[in-house]
Amino acid sequence: MNLNKLMKQAQKMQEQMAKTQAELEEKTIEVEAGGGKVKVAANGAGEVLSIKIAKEIVDPNDVEFLEEVVLSGVKQAIEKGKALAQSEMGKITGGLGL
Repeated sequence: MNLNKLMKQAQKMQEQMAKTQAELEEKTIEVEAGGGKVKVAANGAGEVLSIKIAKEIVDPNDVEFLEEVVLSGVKQAIEKGKALAQSEMGKITGGLGL
């Protein structure tokens, strides 16, 4: 394989990766926590887009529980976004670990 051909392949892979990253920003992942009382939406870039909290889970006497449930939902959404990104990038890199 000559160097010129290898450089062209690398450039093509880089272009595909940039395109996929842009597409990931448009994909939405939604997770539920607290038995569906907290819903978190994030994109494939790992950005949290929204958090919805059902009124019945809001207890002024137990703020810590609400904090834990919201944090759990956010963590799950970010993890799923990262997993989606890793999966999509893996399709391009063919498991090269990039």
